[in-house]
Amino acid sequence: MKKENHTLVSEFIFQGFSNFREHQLTLFVVCFALYLLTLAGNVTIVTIISLDHHLHTPMYLFLSMLSASETVYTLVIIPRMLDNLISPTLPISFAACATQMFFFITLAINNCFLLTAMGYDRYVAICNPLRYSAIMNKKMCFQLLWGSCSIGLVVAMTQVSAVFQLPFCASEVAHFFCDIRPVMKLSCIDTTVNEILTLIISVLVILIPMGLVFISYVLIISAILKIASVEGRKKAFATCASHLTVVIIHYGCASIAYLKPKTENSRDEDQLISVTYTVITPLLNPVVYTLRNKEVKDALCRALGRKHS
Repeated sequence: MKKENHTLVSEFIFQGFSNFREHQLTLFVVCFALYLLTLAGNVTIVTIISLDHHLHTPMYLFLSMLSASETVYTLVIIPRMLDNLISPTLPISFAACATQMFFFITLAINNCFLLTAMGYDRYVAICNPLRYSAIMNKKMCFQLLWGSCSIGLVVAMTQVSAVFQLPFCASEVAHFFCDIRPVMKLSCIDTTVNEILTLIISVLVILIPMGLVFISYVLIISAILKIASVEGRKKAFATCASHLTVVIIHYGCASIAYLKPKTENSRDEDQLISVTYTVITPLLNPVVYTLRNKEVKDALCRALGRKHS
């Protein structure tokens, strides 16, 4: 049997935003500003929740963990992206690429399931308020947090192992970070099995949590509509509005990025989607929860030493 001659590579180079070469300085300034806002916003939420005893509830525990996860998520992706905007030919080693992919997958999936846990918390609070304290106890909260992180770790180990067992003949990644599909495209061999595995995992970790959140909100809305007073209905809707906003944007971006047919969008459109879920979405968490959530705003004002009007 004839042996194939594969020229294997040991490092990669991101093509990044090469199609927008003349706008790279503008992109750098905008992305850096959004990065600083994201870090500041998420760190503020974690700090406020940890310091204010009024927010020591399951809902805000999950929000704090989500903000911490989003903070690390941005640290994994954006600094390297900013480096690439300044030095487009800066290589990334094989091991560093695998590490970036591992943390990206772990944290992205962790965020998906944290949002699901927050949806379950809202369901119990509104549909079964008398048993809320008994159901959402410390043990249940720990199990939900542990489950979210564990699923992310298992999927990340599976995906990274499958991708980096492939032989690679090309070194230019058509992206600005080590995402699964752009790296797989550099392989010397057919990657159909890997693509099927990626699709199956994407369906499981996106559609299942999204379906559970959808079911939770159908039951929540049904319960809210049964509340007699208009004021009671408004208050119940207000407690869910922030979470529902983040859920729609988060799962919407994830679905477009990983569940669409792979040839449907151009590279520029793919990168726009990627920028949305790596740069914009992590910023939405602190923005939505500080602007729309009265309890967080009140806690922030107490921390600043002045009463919220």
